[in-house]
Amino acid sequence: MENTALYNEWLIGLAVVGVIVIIAAVLLILIWLAAKRILKLAGVALEVVKEIQQNTNSIWELEKTNGVATSIQSEATAIKEHATLVAEALEAVS
Repeated sequence: MENTALYNEWLIGLAVVGVIVIIAAVLLILIWLAAKRILKLAGVALEVVKEIQQNTNSIWELEKTNGVATSIQSEATAIKEHATLVAEALEAVS
C-alpha cells in the first residue's frame, strides 16, 4: 500500500470519527437542552401543585366540620330523647 493511499484512508477514517463525534456532541447538547426544559416545567408544575393544595385545604376542613356537625347532631338527638323522657316523667307525676 502506498503512502498516499494509506494517508487517504487515514483521512477518511478521521473524517468518519469526526462526524461521529459531532453527531454525539449534537445529541448530548439536545439531551442537555431537553433536561433544562424538563427542569423548568417541573418547577412550574410544582408551583401549580402547591396552589392546588392551598385551594383544596378547605375541602379537608369541610370533612372535619362535617365530623363535628355529625357529633353535635348525635348529642342533640340524645338531649332531645332525654328531655322527652323527663317531660313524660313530669307529666306522669303531675
